[in-house]
Amino acid sequence: MAANNTIVGTINFITLLLSIPIIGAGIWLANEPDNACVKILQWPLIILGASISVVALLGFVGGCWRITWLLILYFVVMFILIAVFACLVVLVFLVTNKGSGHPAPGRTYTEHDLDDFSGWLRRKITGPKKWDRVRSCLNSTEMCSELNQRYRIAQDFFNARLTSIQYGCCMPPAECGYSYINPTYWLNPNNTAASMDCLQWSNEQMQLCFHCDSCKAGLLANLTQEWRSLDIILFITLGVLICVYLVGFGFALRNSRTGHTRHKQDT
Repeated sequence: MAANNTIVGTINFITLLLSIPIIGAGIWLANEPDNACVKILQWPLIILGASISVVALLGFVGGCWRITWLLILYFVVMFILIAVFACLVVLVFLVTNKGSGHPAPGRTYTEHDLDDFSGWLRRKITGPKKWDRVRSCLNSTEMCSELNQRYRIAQDFFNARLTSIQYGCCMPPAECGYSYINPTYWLNPNNTAASMDCLQWSNEQMQLCFHCDSCKAGLLANLTQEWRSLDIILFITLGVLICVYLVGFGFALRNSRTGHTRHKQDT
């Protein structure tokens, strides 16, 4: 009995630990300015991780005190949670499998077009009402104003490694041919017909290119880059979680058969 309790406790303790990277991933996204404005992935991850930890505790109680119905509930609910987790991992992979971008003309960085990205992800962000909310949120951050404080010389700015969202929202597209004054102030475009974004650009610091498609594309590029990195961690966590679940299920099945055999022998 003591050995069984130790195994059950170990299995569920590992499951409990595996909920930590899932919850941690959600919390990390919630603290990233772009994801905090979009609010797509962080809460599903936090809720999923918290649910797995609660179910792991139920499994621990059911296993240690041999509460059969609680163990059955544990395996059924955990199976559902693992299936949901697997769907989430696959979804993240599919929606981030696009968006490589293209070199900006005459610049050292990469620009992105909206068509580069998953249609599902575009619809989640770029709808008029949705974008107004996201844009207001992005506008409230210091991601553009901090560029003026950090870069005084044009060459330093053009050689800097900015985020895709800063390239897309804080400055006009390179194809417009605007002349640099400072990171968020540009004049005299020589090709305003290149795209609608060239006309959307404003030196008004609360507007800049936040209405531009390049800003939406920059945000999507940021999201896909962060989600890709995160999906690797989630995939590894999922693999380990499935292995632990199968070991626990096999152990419970063996215990059930052993208990059934002993019951027959006793009778």
